Amino acid sequence: MQLGRKGWNNVVIFSMLLMIFFFNGLHTKLNSGPEQPSVQSVLPTQSFILALEFPDQKIERIGTSWRATALVKNASSSLWQATAVNLVELINEWQSTQLSVAEKPSTFHNTPGLTVATVWLAGEQLPWLYQLYRAPQDYYLLDKSNQRVLLLDKATAQRLFPSFDFSQRESK
Repeated sequence: MQLGRKGWNNVVIFSMLLMIFFFNGLHTKLNSGPEQPSVQSVLPTQSFILALEFPDQKIERIGTSWRATALVKNASSSLWQATAVNLVELINEWQSTQLSVAEKPSTFHNTPGLTVATVWLAGEQLPWLYQLYRAPQDYYLLDKSNQRVLLLDKATAQRLFPSFDFSQRESK
């Protein structure tokens, strides 16, 4: 096949256009991916918690152990005792909990949050914020970082927020 210089230029131009259309189509196919799974981890996989803060206390890593510091004077200490074992269990609970993703309810933003947890992760400049809300049957956990709503039962909510008094909120 004998093509002149003009012919080869046209072949190169058309092949480049085909490659652009192909890669553009491939790009949209790769990014569309499957739907998000209905069950997701609360924290990113392989994340490393540096500190965890609730309204009444802050838990932070000191070397290889954990330390809890009360942020509110005269806080009720009868709800949850911050022992070394309890702190490790709490951190492991936050790292391993997987919850089902809920659709954002229409009345979600009109209700006040019950409590909040702030999680500082290694390698992240900003903390991850999680707000706990009351659902009709159970509870919602709003992940402010990813703007997703997770559904959790009372037992899981009590494990993630051990110092929060759920019995006081049940009566209201």
